[in-house]
Amino acid sequence: MTIVRVGIIGIGNMGKGHAQYLYQNEVIGAQLTAMCDERLEQRLWAEENFPGVTIYADVESLLSSELIDAVLVATPHYSHPALAIRSFEHGLHVMIEKPAGVFTKEVRAMNEAAKASGKVFGIVYNQRTNPLYQKLRDLIASGELGEIRRTNWIITSWYRSQSYYNSGGWRATWLGEGGGVLINQCPHQLDLWQWTTGLVPKRMRAFCSFGKYRDIEVEDEVTAYVEYENGATGVFITTIAEPGGTNRYEIVGDRGKVVIENEQLSFWRLRTSEPEFNATYTGGFGEPEIWKCEVPIKGAETGHKGIVQNWIDGIVKATPLLAPGEEGIHGLTLSNAMLLSTWTDNWVELPLDEEQFYTKLQEKIANSEVTKHAKK
Repeated sequence: MTIVRVGIIGIGNMGKGHAQYLYQNEVIGAQLTAMCDERLEQRLWAEENFPGVTIYADVESLLSSELIDAVLVATPHYSHPALAIRSFEHGLHVMIEKPAGVFTKEVRAMNEAAKASGKVFGIVYNQRTNPLYQKLRDLIASGELGEIRRTNWIITSWYRSQSYYNSGGWRATWLGEGGGVLINQCPHQLDLWQWTTGLVPKRMRAFCSFGKYRDIEVEDEVTAYVEYENGATGVFITTIAEPGGTNRYEIVGDRGKVVIENEQLSFWRLRTSEPEFNATYTGGFGEPEIWKCEVPIKGAETGHKGIVQNWIDGIVKATPLLAPGEEGIHGLTLSNAMLLSTWTDNWVELPLDEEQFYTKLQEKIANSEVTKHAKK
């Protein structure tokens, strides 16, 4: 296969964005051949803007059309696993938009279907194409930072007004999106948090506020504390209510510290590791010699187009994926754990109790005033 015929499910904001560069042949080896959306106005828009592309009103018609080899799922969160599974059953390669889903129980089933299919499965974690995070991952994996001791991510630059939430009845509801800032705005940071460090927390204690600053039922402010198996700790802070917010990611190891902020990576390297210095230093006040190092950052962030190009290359050339779809469960596990910790007012041990989270989520949906109002 030299040309991968791609179909897109969902002609919303993300689906339209993917369709634009695919239709313009900006992804080598890919051809946009079909799209699908149940909404008539979106299908009419696609017909006008992408002549020659076949437009369908239902998913099954697209999947069984024999016009596509691969499908890109750009629909609301809850539908990602089910649509991916149906696509695998039709023998198609799959790329899903983030998040992988809303609860890990269903995402795990999707991962099992992907493995059984033998098809190439990716997720649009486009920030993995950012050279800053790639370099950080390399510094940690190579041992340059030594053993990780602390991670901190303050990501409060996701400002959203009330009018944003009022723009769609499905927004910021347990039934519509399955959560708030964690599931909608922060999947990339939650993914990068564990992808760059290679660390998975052993337990977590989180404090989520629901509708604290906006008239919504889901979380709009979160502070989470995690502990890792090696004794390291971490903090993750986010909200949608701080104009001019901060995006600062800080990693401390026993050989130095890295900070990513304002699109720059800063590296402070210890000449002597902290444990070695502490074991040998005999003076009063003192600390290891610290070097502020210039770290070469090569390449440019390629974003959505880059991650889709990598997926197509995986299909055509068997190129390893930068963002395998199976890894979508990792960041989702962190957000599920933050919510569960808050709902139970307790520590959450990892691996996550997926059944407990699913049960609690269903309770939130059943007791939702928004859902009850919508059913009237």
